[in-house]
Amino acid sequence: MTGRLEGKVALVTGAAKGIGEAVARRFVKEGAKVTLADIDEQSGRELAKELGDAANYVHLDVAEYDQWTAAVADTVDRFGGLDILVNNAGFGFLSPLDTVDLDAVLRLTAVNQHGVFYGMRAARSALIASGKGSIINMSSMDGMVGVRGMTTYVATKFAVRGMTKSIALELGPLGVRVNSVHPGMIDTPLMRGESKAEKGAKKTFESKALDELISKQPIQRIGRPEEIANMVLFLASDEASYCTGAEFVVDGGHTAGPWREPLS
Repeated sequence: MTGRLEGKVALVTGAAKGIGEAVARRFVKEGAKVTLADIDEQSGRELAKELGDAANYVHLDVAEYDQWTAAVADTVDRFGGLDILVNNAGFGFLSPLDTVDLDAVLRLTAVNQHGVFYGMRAARSALIASGKGSIINMSSMDGMVGVRGMTTYVATKFAVRGMTKSIALELGPLGVRVNSVHPGMIDTPLMRGESKAEKGAKKTFESKALDELISKQPIQRIGRPEEIANMVLFLASDEASYCTGAEFVVDGGHTAGPWREPLS
């Protein structure tokens, strides 16, 4: 049986763990060749080795444009082109306006917002050349609504949503679709407070607060990275050939109604 991404080449950022890892695994399973891009070299190389010849690791700090151009060039040289870009790398933290670390804010914006823009710019020509390019930008449910105490994070995720729509208008006539995915609370190392890669990338919620929020959702459990990967797979595949400039929310119904309360 032919995979849903058979013959396609993808570049996935933040691919070493969490949602990015789930996306990379699903893409390979569906027949794609995948560049695993991440700053976590050990985990990235281990995953690439496990996935075999269909995967290759490259070091990529998404906030550095020169590293982006190198990652795209490596992908094209190794796999013969680029059809899919998944801008997944990102992080966040909870901090009120008056106490937030300003250096951490600058890094957050550089990764979450500038990194997505850099990726789309660096990959543009290769994606156009593919004839059926697809960009999937990872935003957040917090790119749909405000959250007290997470102003900078929310701003970056709204920016991703807005850039997605604008670039979709620009690249649609050139054969490239651009969509954003908006996960809710997903069981990832970052959510569990296990990520040490970024300044400020501490646990976003304490367990009690997380449990309380989840208990009020229509689907009363935390999400799985594989559930986000399923949505990304759809948008990357030709099944989504009429989808562009849109946002796809996968949040257990978290943002569906007015019950949603601010964080304390």
